[in-house]
Amino acid sequence: MTYIAVILRRVRWYGMVIGLLLMLGVASADADSAADAVDRGLRWLASAQSRVGHWEAREGRYPTAMTALAGMALLAEGSTTTQGPYARNIRMAVDYLVGQSNPNGLIGDPNRDDRYTYGHGFSMLFLSQLLGEEEDLARREQLVDVLTRAVMFTGRAQTDDGGWGYLSAKDGNGFDEGSTTVTQVQGLRGCRNAGVDVPREIIDKAIAYIHKCTSRDGGVQYSSKGGGGRPAITAAAVACLFNAGEYDSDYVPRLLEYCKRNLQNIDNKSFGHWHYAHYYYAQVMYREGGANWDAYRDEVFQKLINQIEAVPGDESMGYWPQGFIGPVYTTAINLTILQLENGTLPIYQR
Repeated sequence: MTYIAVILRRVRWYGMVIGLLLMLGVASADADSAADAVDRGLRWLASAQSRVGHWEAREGRYPTAMTALAGMALLAEGSTTTQGPYARNIRMAVDYLVGQSNPNGLIGDPNRDDRYTYGHGFSMLFLSQLLGEEEDLARREQLVDVLTRAVMFTGRAQTDDGGWGYLSAKDGNGFDEGSTTVTQVQGLRGCRNAGVDVPREIIDKAIAYIHKCTSRDGGVQYSSKGGGGRPAITAAAVACLFNAGEYDSDYVPRLLEYCKRNLQNIDNKSFGHWHYAHYYYAQVMYREGGANWDAYRDEVFQKLINQIEAVPGDESMGYWPQGFIGPVYTTAINLTILQLENGTLPIYQR
């Protein structure tokens, strides 16, 4: 080998090493940026909690749903009711939601919330995720009672077609739609995983409902009455099917392909509810894992990092103001996406 060939070989080798180091540096910087966004977002979310333990959407709406979603984001950090920097916030959230439990099992205030099934489903999910970590026997028994009655209410609130609407089947005259159905199924699955009895027929009816709402191209439509396939609801439906144990069904790949066509390009704005869609699609992609998750994660994380805004006068806190529901909602679901790899929430684990 000539001297010049040796030099060229070394140059190529050094170039590869430098390139690798640069790539690692970028990856490290991206990870640091994501961790910084999470830290700032959690600080803001904790500061937005009311003195009585709840969070609200714009105009004081949906306190039950917002409290459950914010609680999930804090749990994803690794804090529990007894440990971690957000233990007090989580305890207050649990106290508030337990206090919202009605004798009929509904978690929420039907007189204040015109879409109370969202809050009910998200509350089942949140409370079920921390049930296994609860060490206080009296509180554990209380949570089991609340969740057992909540499951019974969900069963009674189901429509004849197998879905759920913004209200119970009775209060809503049998109306159903996809997004509320998903919240109920995830909540039920969380309860079952935590050891709370969930009648199988409720889940089976819900799965049949999703099948009924699926169009030929794999999109899940708004309701059993129609509405056309929607990327956000389809992503939520796939996450729901995974939660229900429908991993290897021949039916699921059709929905996944529809999601990938519409959601893999994270800059696609041809559909509504971007953050909601990616809240569920991120769960799906994380469960898939591998190179598909890595590529998607890098893109969606960067987009979320770019979207966070500093709190005026306090740059140690940040929030996501996008969306018409309000910053508590968008911040909570974005923080959940950014913390999926923590693996602290059983419902999202692979």
